[in-house]
Amino acid sequence: MTDPLLLCFEDECAAARRLAAAGRWALTTVERHRFPDGELKLRLPEVLPEQVVVYRGLHQPNEKLVELLLVARAARQAGVAHLCLVSPYLGYMRQDMAFRPGEVVSQRIVGGFLADLFDAVITVDPHLHRVATLAEAVPVAQPVVLSGAPALADWIAQQRPGALLLGPDEESAQWVAQAARRHGNDSAVCRKVRDGDRSVRIELPDRAWAGRQVVILDDMASTGHTVAQATRLLRQAGAASVDVAVTHALFAGDALEVLQAAGVGAVWSTDCIPHPSNVVSMSDALAAAVQGVLAVSPVPMIPPA
Repeated sequence: MTDPLLLCFEDECAAARRLAAAGRWALTTVERHRFPDGELKLRLPEVLPEQVVVYRGLHQPNEKLVELLLVARAARQAGVAHLCLVSPYLGYMRQDMAFRPGEVVSQRIVGGFLADLFDAVITVDPHLHRVATLAEAVPVAQPVVLSGAPALADWIAQQRPGALLLGPDEESAQWVAQAARRHGNDSAVCRKVRDGDRSVRIELPDRAWAGRQVVILDDMASTGHTVAQATRLLRQAGAASVDVAVTHALFAGDALEVLQAAGVGAVWSTDCIPHPSNVVSMSDALAAAVQGVLAVSPVPMIPPA
């Protein structure tokens, strides 16, 4: 059996190179051309091995989903037997139910779309609310979920020894608990209180905050408003410092400015989404997951002629 090939796109070459180095795989960039009318033309290597790994993060996902459709279908036509998608951030996972009649439940549609294209999907801290496993959202044969919490916990232990780890809302409890166990940190989780249809506020847990170093930990930060609200409360309560650590640095618009204005010190993230705040690489963990998937992948043996 030939060695697997890792495919990536030009805008994610840096992360893909780290993954390729960790797994000792050959790396090739998919050639990409945009026609004047906006359509895409992609070019893959002329010859592909039986096992191909595609690296594509699905932040800003819409056009990338079309790229994955084209790449996966072309790879199958070229004889690829096993296709693995490494997507450190999976888009559309939050939209898991219809809150009003007629709303599209995007998670089920995008998850089914990916499962039709790939044999394995490897991701990090998918934002799942009302489903328990990645397999429910993406019914692929080999679903693999990693977490950025352990690596972020190691970084926090170096930068803020003994810090209290705080989740900005109840949904963050799983990541906070996992990170706190790793180095024995104290931990707590804020509570969201809904005062009306459009008014949500944060309540700090009952702790002595004066003089404490606090790190707010979550799977992702987008607008930053929830974290900013928690930070202001912590500062008012006398916290010595408030830093932020997230797996996915989405940080839309002026999110970083919002955090800084609220009193956040350092902002740390994994490299699942390229961002200036990246301090933790997930390449070793992703490479190990890929190796595990490929080791048990049902690639048919081709008998000799």
